[in-house]
Amino acid sequence: MYETLLLEFSGELAILTLNRPEKRNAISTQMLADLQSALDAMERSPARVGILTGAGKAFCAGMDLEMLASIAQHSPLENMEDSRRMARMFRRIWSFSKPLIAAVNGAALAGGCSIATLCDFTVAVPEAKFGYTEVRIGFLPAIVSVFLTRQIGEKRARDLLLTGRVIFAAEAKEFGLVTEIVAPEHLQQRARELAGTLIEASPSSLTRTKCLLTSAAAASVDADLERAVLENARIRSTPDFKEGLASFLEERKPIWRGDSE
Repeated sequence: MYETLLLEFSGELAILTLNRPEKRNAISTQMLADLQSALDAMERSPARVGILTGAGKAFCAGMDLEMLASIAQHSPLENMEDSRRMARMFRRIWSFSKPLIAAVNGAALAGGCSIATLCDFTVAVPEAKFGYTEVRIGFLPAIVSVFLTRQIGEKRARDLLLTGRVIFAAEAKEFGLVTEIVAPEHLQQRARELAGTLIEASPSSLTRTKCLLTSAAAASVDADLERAVLENARIRSTPDFKEGLASFLEERKPIWRGDSE
């Protein structure tokens, strides 16, 4: 049914697995469409809690290389549409009506880090890596910044977004990005245990609590997302972005110009 993921139901639990292990579960245009469709199916289903994880050794390594390469050929309109597509996905996860648990089995980088940390709970193995690495390739972590500053505070968000550094699960937990760290062999079991605890609660209470948590911030989040989408699309036409993208794909150091147009 889905090209890039698996969706399974077990009673009141839904398990969504990003399923491109040969690509480290990198985000493609198809994956964004599949994720939206799968979340729709989860909302319609009797499932009350969802677990989101990755197949293979990585959770999600960020944007797919082929998708990155195609961006260099996009028109301004295509860049705007692509930015809105990503913004819709992040917002959907943030405001999803049912509790979501990310079971992070490996690297969660750039957009993959956003998917992992925007879930209500993020359970990770000690070796899991987290990072918003966009500045390293001349990109802009605009969309995720809208959520990250609210989630961990501005000072910590500046640390991660301006340096683009990658951190392990222990430091991510100190920052508030990870809820719990568990051994790899217990990851899925712990995620299911947490899901069971949530399922024992009142369904209407869970739904209303999630709505309460997101509705108060929704207006300001949407306004900030609109600005972020514009900036995300705008930077794609800059020389630094094109150089950063080329150097990343060619596996060499970038030669920055610092131009904004």
